[in-house]
Amino acid sequence: MNLMTENPLGYEKISKLLKDFAIPSIMASLVGSIYNIVDQIFIGQGVGYLGNAATNVAYPFSTICLAIALLVGIGSASRVSLCLGRKEPKAAAKAAGNGIVLMGIFGIIYLLVGEAFLSLLLKAFGATTDVFPYAKQYASITLIGMPFLIVTNGMSNLIRADGKPKYSMVCMVMGAIINTILDPIFIFACDWGIAGAAWATVIGQIFSFILALRYLWRFQTIHFEKESFLLDIKESMKICSMGISSSSNQIAVTVIQIIQYNSLTYYGALTKYGTDIPLAACGIVMKTNAIILAIVVGISQGTQPIIGFNYGARQYHRVREAYLLAVKWNLVVSTIAFIAFQFFPQSIISLFGDGNELYFEFAVLFMRTYLFMVLVNGVQLLSSSFFTAIGKSLKGALLALTRQTFVLIPLTLLLPLRFGIMGVLLAGPVADFSAFMLSVVLVGIELKKQKNDM
Repeated sequence: MNLMTENPLGYEKISKLLKDFAIPSIMASLVGSIYNIVDQIFIGQGVGYLGNAATNVAYPFSTICLAIALLVGIGSASRVSLCLGRKEPKAAAKAAGNGIVLMGIFGIIYLLVGEAFLSLLLKAFGATTDVFPYAKQYASITLIGMPFLIVTNGMSNLIRADGKPKYSMVCMVMGAIINTILDPIFIFACDWGIAGAAWATVIGQIFSFILALRYLWRFQTIHFEKESFLLDIKESMKICSMGISSSSNQIAVTVIQIIQYNSLTYYGALTKYGTDIPLAACGIVMKTNAIILAIVVGISQGTQPIIGFNYGARQYHRVREAYLLAVKWNLVVSTIAFIAFQFFPQSIISLFGDGNELYFEFAVLFMRTYLFMVLVNGVQLLSSSFFTAIGKSLKGALLALTRQTFVLIPLTLLLPLRFGIMGVLLAGPVADFSAFMLSVVLVGIELKKQKNDM
């Protein structure tokens, strides 16, 4: 019996595979957003909108952390899937082993650098005088959990590549449950305020880390040897090159967050909204949208091993079917999100605590304008992941960077010169549509090429 018939990725119905892999991936991906959303809701109720603004200012630390996890996690998982599809089990074990070692090294380095330059970074992220004390207290604690979060997120990709998406989901969901239970206890019962929310997050991340690490002894398609964990520079470079598109997208997200926060405080000071209202409202809208993006990321991560294995096995018709089905799933989710953001924005924003009339006025305007093209913005993420899965990381990186780096950042800097604070909001939908059009063109060319190769 050959490897293709042994591994269901090579013969099982695509719709069943996508359901089995994507749904647990969506649940696991949602956890990252849930950590932040739950904190935001409880902090909004217990501390107020300055506390919300503080978590928003500290949020780039989480996106940078995710960028590192995607760099190594997606990169090593993509290598594993391709190697298994090519019937190279030893190469797959080496890719996984090196990926795990890199996760640990990068996590420790990130913690040390973050704590050493904490105050400087928070000010660069846009912390105002009133927000800074809250942001520093929150970030100094949550940074402790970042190494655990990097390993957990990275391992979750490898676990999915091993064909166990449900275990990956359990690892992430367990941490979210613990975080949700501890948040009200630490914030209200213990009266720890914003520090309580931070410690609840860290403790949840440690539990997820322990569960993820236990899987080292449970891999089914990979047989580890001591040599698998010996860091190899060449293999590390291959891993990072395959994860660079997903990682670069997150890095670009971090950059745009910093630019947006600083632009909103600068141009907000020239309006009736002031500096803190736009900062708090922006974070609420972004973290709400992060739930939708988490679902899209979950779909793309669930699709990745299916596409990677079948591309390595030269079953291009299955590659095409998996991608198109993922796009259909995304459109369903995006349509629901569009209706919610356009017709029920105040109800959504109210979940995150009270505010004055100006706060709700700006937050509703922000949500309706900035997320107007939510219908199509997930296609770019799916397409970037598609190219990563088939080993064409440069095209994946190009798509990942189009929206954030090539369009959104310049527009966020230029449009406010003409339209003031409204220019920051308008930059979002324009960037979403531009990235969507480029994705359609590049994926269309690739799928046509695969069809001809068949």
